[in-house]
Amino acid sequence: MKTTQLGSHGPKVSVLGLGTMGMSDMYGPSDRAESIATIHAAIDQGVTLLDTGDFYGMGQNEMLVGEALKGRKRDQVQISVKFGALRGPDRQWLGYDSRPAAVRNFVAYTLQRLGVDYIDIYRPARLDPTVPIEETVGAIGELIKQGYVRCVGLSEVGAQTIRRAQAAHPIADLQIEYSLISRGIEKDILPTCRELGIGITAYGVLSRGLISGHWTKDRDNGGDFRARSPRFQGANLDTNLALVEKLRAIAERMGVSVAQVAIAWVNAQAAAQKASIVPLVGARRRDRLTEALGALKVSLSAEDLAQIERAIPPDAAAGARYPEAQLAHMDSEKSHG
Repeated sequence: MKTTQLGSHGPKVSVLGLGTMGMSDMYGPSDRAESIATIHAAIDQGVTLLDTGDFYGMGQNEMLVGEALKGRKRDQVQISVKFGALRGPDRQWLGYDSRPAAVRNFVAYTLQRLGVDYIDIYRPARLDPTVPIEETVGAIGELIKQGYVRCVGLSEVGAQTIRRAQAAHPIADLQIEYSLISRGIEKDILPTCRELGIGITAYGVLSRGLISGHWTKDRDNGGDFRARSPRFQGANLDTNLALVEKLRAIAERMGVSVAQVAIAWVNAQAAAQKASIVPLVGARRRDRLTEALGALKVSLSAEDLAQIERAIPPDAAAGARYPEAQLAHMDSEKSHG
C-alpha cells in the first residue's frame, strides 16, 4: 500500500482510507463481527486512515473501532474523528455545538470510547453558525498542545471558512464529498485547499452506493438515509442509474468493476488537480473492501479520463447530494451554490 502526505500539515496516510460510519449508522443494519473483520482486513492490507464520528450510532461506531484496534499497535493507524453534531434519543439531528468547552467534552468521551490516548485528526463535523471557526480551531489547537490530538481537520466548509481556520491554526485536511457526480468543490474549495497546502479526504466517492454498479432501481433502501436522498428518488434515480450504465461500459472495456473506475477517478484527481486527495471508502464487508482496494491497481490514461468525462460531465447528476433542509446549513454549499 502506497502512502501519501495529507496536505502540508497532516500525517502520512495510506492512499485509500476506510470510512466506518455505515458500520453503525445511516445505512440500515450491519453485522458487527463482519465490520470488525473488515477493519482488520483493511489494516492488514495497509490501510492506515480510519474515519469515524462521535455521533455515528451515538458513540457505537467509536466503540466498534476501538474494539477492532485492541491488540494492534496504535501507530499503525491514523484515526480521524468528527464531532459536534447533536442528536436526540429519537436519533433526530438537533444542530451543532463547537464551543471550546464542548470540544473538550467531546474529545474526552471519544478518547474513552476508542480506548486511545490521542486522536490523529480531530474536526468539527459541520460549521457551528454560532461559534467563530477560530474559536473551535483554537480549542483543538490547545488539545494538540496537551497531547490529546495531533492535527486539526475541517469538514464540509467553504473557501472563506477554510482561510479563516488556516489563519488560526495549520489545517491538515478538509473532509468533503467528492465523486464523479459530486464535483462542486472544484470551483473554489479545492483550489483554496491546494493554495494553502490543505489535503482533501474525499467521502462519498461512490455516492452512497449509487455509482457503485451494485445499486438497482428495485432495491429496497430499508428506510435508511438514501430513502430521503434526492438522488435516489423517482426520475432522479433513473437519470443517475443511466449515468452508471455509461460508466459500466467503460469499466467492462477495461476489465474492472464500476466501483473501481469511480474510485480510481477520484484517486487520479490528485495528479489532475495537483492537490492532496485521499478517497475514503465506506466498505462494510470484506468483499466490498477487496473490490475497493482493487481500484488502486486501476491506472486511468488521459484518454480514459476524457472518456469518463464525456460519459459523466461535471453537472450530469440529477438531484442534490443532501435533502434541502441539510444543505441549508452546510457552509460548503454556500461557497459554490
